[in-house]
Amino acid sequence: MLSSNLLSARLSRRRFVGGAAVAGVALAAGCAHEDDDAFGAGVLAGGPAEQFTSPTAKLSGALRILAWSHFVPTYDRWFDGFVRRWASQVGVDVTVDHIDLGQITTRVAAEIYAGRGHDLIQYVAPLPQFEPAVLDLTDLVREANRRWGPQLELCRRSSFNPATNRYFAYAPGWVPDPGNYRRSMWSKIGLPDGPSSWDELLRGGAEIRRATGVQLGLGMSQELDSNMVGRSLLWSFGSSIQDAEGRVTLEAPEAVAAVEFMTRLYREAMTDEVFSWIPSSNNQGLVAGKLSYICNSISAWRTAQRSTPAVAADIDFVPALAGPAGATAAHHLVHNWVIPKYATGAAAGQEFLLHYTANFAAATYSSMLYDLCAWPGRTPELATWLRRDPFRADPPGKLELLVDAARWSADLGHPGTANAAVGEVASSFVIPDMFARAARGEVSAAVAVADAAAQVRSVYAKWRARGLVA
Repeated sequence: MLSSNLLSARLSRRRFVGGAAVAGVALAAGCAHEDDDAFGAGVLAGGPAEQFTSPTAKLSGALRILAWSHFVPTYDRWFDGFVRRWASQVGVDVTVDHIDLGQITTRVAAEIYAGRGHDLIQYVAPLPQFEPAVLDLTDLVREANRRWGPQLELCRRSSFNPATNRYFAYAPGWVPDPGNYRRSMWSKIGLPDGPSSWDELLRGGAEIRRATGVQLGLGMSQELDSNMVGRSLLWSFGSSIQDAEGRVTLEAPEAVAAVEFMTRLYREAMTDEVFSWIPSSNNQGLVAGKLSYICNSISAWRTAQRSTPAVAADIDFVPALAGPAGATAAHHLVHNWVIPKYATGAAAGQEFLLHYTANFAAATYSSMLYDLCAWPGRTPELATWLRRDPFRADPPGKLELLVDAARWSADLGHPGTANAAVGEVASSFVIPDMFARAARGEVSAAVAVADAAAQVRSVYAKWRARGLVA
């Protein structure tokens, strides 16, 4: 039996019955003043109108939703109001719990083990390791494709397991991971538009550090951003954790070259802080002027827009950096919604996800262009917004590079698909640890890769034996 403490992780709860907030904190989205202040205390004004389509069957009872606490606060205010309005229209008693990003996987495991908890759970990376305990959402995805056309491949591959022919999750949205850099620092070394390749990142980052003491911000820690940047570097050097058929391919000369390159980056342009970072460390360092470049979403810049506009004006973005084998960046986040087999509100949960996807333009707008839709046709205004930011970007077209972000972004299983082994390798941080061991000089790059590959093979063997990896 699980301890009550594990099932009582810190939550921010809102409960809606027929649209009325009846427990927990007051509903910000329902009572805040809506004005033209993009960074105000309430929801954002001027966003797309919401659409409502009646569910295919009458709904009743309760729906318990667990969602992450979004990096952009205006999104959570919108989401809570959005859920309240839907609950009122369909007559379902809905509870929404927001939880810190780092607590979600532990919470999911606890609820699944206990056989009780939330009916609908959102995470920001694939959760294929829970496939045996969650519903197959193939019919839901098919219905979404019937309504809106083919799902973005990056999101499909992050929620579908070809070995079982099941959708272990529903992935309606994702977040790109561009390079964020301080233009003033890179202008002084002759690269005002930032680095375009890993070699330029090394040369420019080292020069900036020698001249100013300001380092690069590429983590090698057990956290989200370190996981993503490590994969981006591997792919750009022609290596990967698995191939398109799910065979482990990490132990290769290209992976050793990538680890050797990261070691040079660390020694010439970084400090040992990068070994103990948490997800917010690179955001804070960039805004504070302590980092010249990070790989991240647009959230640090959005924060700076409100707190220090002059800094926000100095932050700019670049797409995936080119390496010897091309330019590919990992997505920053991909939304995976799962429904545990114990769920009593599964029907309401699936209807809510269709309603949510139908209104993804409002989700994108309320996240200040952070969240992008897996069905691009649901956000027809996106290119216009990115080319002329509705939220006071300086200059207005700062985010235009994200118009084709799907072209240079990949899912965690690239060049294969996400599966239970991919999920465990990510959640156990094998790749950041591999880079860190070599960068700290504990082992050679070749040994670090060989040891990591052995770990990965063990993980894959376990899940193959369970029939979840081809």
